[in-house]
Amino acid sequence: VEIYSLHVDCKVTSRFAHTVITSRIVNRANESREATFEVELPKTAFITNFSMSIDGEVYPGIIKEKAAAQNEYDSAASQGQSAGLVKITDRKLEQFHVSVSIAAASKVTFELTYEELLKRQLGKYELLIKVRPKQLVKHFQIDVHIFEPQGIHFLETDSTFMTNELNEALTKVQNETKAHILFKPTLDQQKKNSELDETLLNGDFIVRYDVKREATAGDIQIVNGYFVHYFAPQEMPVFPKNVIFVIDRSGSMTGRKIEQTRDALLKILQDLRQEDHFSFITFNNKVVEWKSSLLPATEENVASAAALVQTLTARGGTDISGALLAAVGVLEKAEGLPERSVSMIILLTDGQPTSGEKNVEVIQANVQKAINGKYALFCLGFGFDVSFKFLEKMALSNGGIARRIYENADAALQLQGFYQEVATPILMQIEMQYPENSIEGLTKNNFKLFFEGSEIIVSGKISNELDLLPVEIKAQTHTSNLTLKEEANVKEKEQVFQNQKYIFGNFIERLWAYLNIQQLLEKAISAQEEDQKALETQALDLSLQYSFVTPLTSMVVTKPQQQEELANKPTEAG
Repeated sequence: VEIYSLHVDCKVTSRFAHTVITSRIVNRANESREATFEVELPKTAFITNFSMSIDGEVYPGIIKEKAAAQNEYDSAASQGQSAGLVKITDRKLEQFHVSVSIAAASKVTFELTYEELLKRQLGKYELLIKVRPKQLVKHFQIDVHIFEPQGIHFLETDSTFMTNELNEALTKVQNETKAHILFKPTLDQQKKNSELDETLLNGDFIVRYDVKREATAGDIQIVNGYFVHYFAPQEMPVFPKNVIFVIDRSGSMTGRKIEQTRDALLKILQDLRQEDHFSFITFNNKVVEWKSSLLPATEENVASAAALVQTLTARGGTDISGALLAAVGVLEKAEGLPERSVSMIILLTDGQPTSGEKNVEVIQANVQKAINGKYALFCLGFGFDVSFKFLEKMALSNGGIARRIYENADAALQLQGFYQEVATPILMQIEMQYPENSIEGLTKNNFKLFFEGSEIIVSGKISNELDLLPVEIKAQTHTSNLTLKEEANVKEKEQVFQNQKYIFGNFIERLWAYLNIQQLLEKAISAQEEDQKALETQALDLSLQYSFVTPLTSMVVTKPQQQEELANKPTEAG
């Protein structure tokens, strides 16, 4: 069975990436064989379409509500259950895998489409394409087209498998607002060496870029009555931080985990700014406060904290509740902190609560009541013994985020990378305001914190014939209260995307739907039960209307002989 053509075609229009992967396979044997299509796609993406055509017959994937799809599938497959088609394979990726039996000399074409909104992190967007054909492919090609009306500030490609020969197969053409990256290696360039038919193509192909920004109220783009507003201010004074690190040193952290934690904390201590205040709480079944109050991050205090970190050892149980409530207590009674500053708690744990309060719902309620909207809580779950659901709900209920730290050689770097993302808060209490009577379906437009290097995105539907879309941004900076105003000329903005050959027509509407679904699902995590249902119903309706495979929908993949399989989207919380 030979893959004779594999084409990855990716169009990024104003951060919204639309990727189509087409694989053509021929069975050269003289009997029927299994042809397999395996694609790894980013976890943040939603699959929107899949089809296979065998000898001219097309078998489409159909997206339905999860429960309905499951019922239909169960009745069709009562004589032997087959596993789902999508599973998480990596910290950033999930894998879509389907195979089908094709007759001798037959051909099959698989086509998968997925979409995602690229998220700005540490000053850049990253488009990740996983390349793993597992064989030499006669016609292999990756095309990435980027169109950013704001202008491309920088663009780079990176890959984990490049050689000098393969580099010759890579071309990059770029002007002010557009770029085209083409990677088209010949059979010879793909080979590990001339004797063996082994492929070099195995790993990540990455495009990173950022856009140009004017020092205004962000950038507004409009297509077919939908708008998106990007806001990422630069060169603002940084808020001092008051940060408490709450570190699990229970028995399960023994060995490599506690070593990696020590390494990461030593680096993070070096990154604290002079005007920051900080403290440590370590916990097993006992909760130990390093100091009873927050200390300024002077050289002396940082050195003394580093000495403590060096001595961290792991044993005992896990009292998550006691440790978090102690952290809130330290922030509550802190004195002499800078007037305008950002207070945060960063929890690192690798397990379930086994000491003190063990009921996760009670812990969540008590922590939320204690924090009372005043501090941001970030939860880092180390490995797979944690209840990620619990950490995620706790973080999202308290203005933070949760992140899984994978038990790999680079765990210390993952911890540092996370800290860098939240290390430079430059705005607080951001309100993005639009004319109420002429905007419908507005996505989230109030944000507690903005960190340098990230981006705020708001999208909505312009409901009546507006000529000008006025926007107003209010926020607090370290030194003052900020108000930014801007007016977008709707007709002019619509012109920008006319006659662009690689725009897929309604991309801002799809971007709006994608962002809405992501936010509704996130909101549902920390909502009360009755609200949760309503939020999920809304997200489900959008998923079906715009055909996205989300955690609430399934794609039913039909095959010859009326066989059916299901593709579901896995989530980090399992």
